[in-house]
Order: sequence, then structure tokens, then C-alpha cells
Amino acid sequence: MTSTWRGVLFFLAAWAVIPNMDVAAKLLGQWGYPVVMVVWGRFAFSLVILSPTLLTRRRDIFKPPAEAGKHVLRGLLLVAATFGFFLGLKTMALADALAVYFVYPFLVTALSPLFLGEHPGWRRWTAVGFGFFGSLIVIRPSLDGLPMGTVYVLAAAVMFAGYNLLTRGLSEQNDPWRTLTFQSVVGFAVMSLALPMYWQIPDLPAFGLFCVLGVAATLGHYLLIRAYGLAPAPVLAPFAYVEIIVATTLGYLVFGDFPDAWTWTGVAVIATSGVVIAIRERRAPSDTQA
Repeated sequence: MTSTWRGVLFFLAAWAVIPNMDVAAKLLGQWGYPVVMVVWGRFAFSLVILSPTLLTRRRDIFKPPAEAGKHVLRGLLLVAATFGFFLGLKTMALADALAVYFVYPFLVTALSPLFLGEHPGWRRWTAVGFGFFGSLIVIRPSLDGLPMGTVYVLAAAVMFAGYNLLTRGLSEQNDPWRTLTFQSVVGFAVMSLALPMYWQIPDLPAFGLFCVLGVAATLGHYLLIRAYGLAPAPVLAPFAYVEIIVATTLGYLVFGDFPDAWTWTGVAVIATSGVVIAIRERRAPSDTQA
């Protein structure tokens, strides 16, 4: 198996895990917990989960990472993306929010030549553009403007595109555990500044959801970091649309949200983009881009 396909498998696994974090965040919001506290919990519980690794590998992990400034920026972008997306989840169904969020692979592909020196070929441009068109079907923009929930999620998508570009640029130079720890420390530090104004003592069910937040976030982002260390960003981007399929299933099972016909049409278009790129990669004789 080529390194590109190993990266794709890590990437698919990540997007099967991360929607569980979104479900936990939406439930906590419905139970009245402030978004600031939910985002703080996502990073705080990640650090708790990482603590055994921090203790056993502290000499390696706590060395300053290469290009520390970029790591700080990457962490800040992830905080902003998480905050915006969780805000959007307060008023949007999970599948709808993710379908809007998935304008970000288009941005990753568009900006990867400028920031990463990666040059996607026309097949990948077509696949990602197809997925972007599917997102527009879900958004259904009108002259009356967009709901604030949609605006929050679109802003989060821009931030997450930047996060993905930096992840790809840094993943080959740094240990994935160090990268994961650094982003958790940045997120925890930033959100702790605002936490005193929003703190509530969580009850036992909420504490369990905060644990789910931490596990899903930590495992999901570890898999993302591994994926970007193995495969180019333009190759991975279309495969992220599998998250919408997972999220649609979870949204129906947990919240009873069943997407309408337009949303299903958009999701079908989005999923097709991943199939197109998968077929292309199967036919590729090597890891070269096309």
C-alpha cells in the first residue's frame, strides 16, 4: 500500500470519529452549557487524555517544536473553527452544519499551491469543485441573506482550511504527539481566559459528554495529523466529505433530524466527489499527483 493510501485511511478514520465530538457539543448546548465552556472542555479533556503520553515522553514532547509560531497560529485557528462551528450547531441540524462546513476542502485545494507548493490536477479540482457545488445546494443562499448559524459555520470553515494547510506544512517536521499536545495547550490557554465568566458545574451526564468531547477530539485530530504526514492535502480533501454521511446517521439517531430532499441531493453530490478522487487514486501508478 502506498503512503498516499495509508494517509487516506487515517483521514477516513478521523472523520468517522470527529462527528461524535459534534454530537456531544450539540447536546451540551441543548442542556444549557455555554459555548465557551464546551470549547474549553474540548481542549481541557484532550490534555487529560494526553497526560499519560506527556508523562512518559515528556523530554521529546516538551521540546519547543519546529516553527513554534506556526504551531501557535495553528492552535488559534483550531480554537476559532471549533468555536464558530459549535455556535452554528446551536441553531442548525448536525448534517446541515457539516454540509455548509465542507466548503473548506475547496479552500484547501485552492490555497495549497500558494502555501504548500502542491499543484492539484484537473481531476482533483473537478472532484473538490463538485463537492463545493453540493455544499451550495445545502446552503441554498438567497437575496435575503444567510441565517447567523450558517454565517458562523462558514467562518469556521475558513479557519479550519487554514488549520489544515498548517497541519500539512508542519506534520512532516514534528512528532504527531507533540503537534497534538501543542494545539491542545494553545486551545486550553486561550479558552481558560474567558472561562470564569461562563463556568457552570457540570452534572454527571454532562461530565460524560465532556469525556466524549475529549476522546473524539484527541483521537480524531491525531489521525488527521498522521494523514497529513503521509498524503498531499489536495488528495485528502475530497475524502473529508465522508463525515457528512456519519454525521447524518448520528443526527438522525440522536436528535431525530432527518435531512430534507435538497440536503440529501447536496450530500449525494458531495459524496460523489470522494468517489471520483478514489477511482483516480486507484489507477495512479505511484504517489504522484494528477
